[in-house]
Amino acid sequence: MILKIEGMMCPKCVKHVDKALNGVEGAADVVVSLDEKQATVTAAPELEATLVAAVADAGYKVTEVIK
Repeated sequence: MILKIEGMMCPKCVKHVDKALNGVEGAADVVVSLDEKQATVTAAPELEATLVAAVADAGYKVTEVIK
């Protein structure tokens, strides 16, 4: 799934989001793109809310989830 993320402005932001998403059990193949302002994650659909919450806990906002 692709998470469109608002608030990432620098490579450090990317590291925060990457760490948050990789901390979710069941999430794999996390790729965070500063240029595209998104993260691509391989995860079961039922983890969507947990992934969104992890990004929020890191200080960023998910504006859209594309499955």
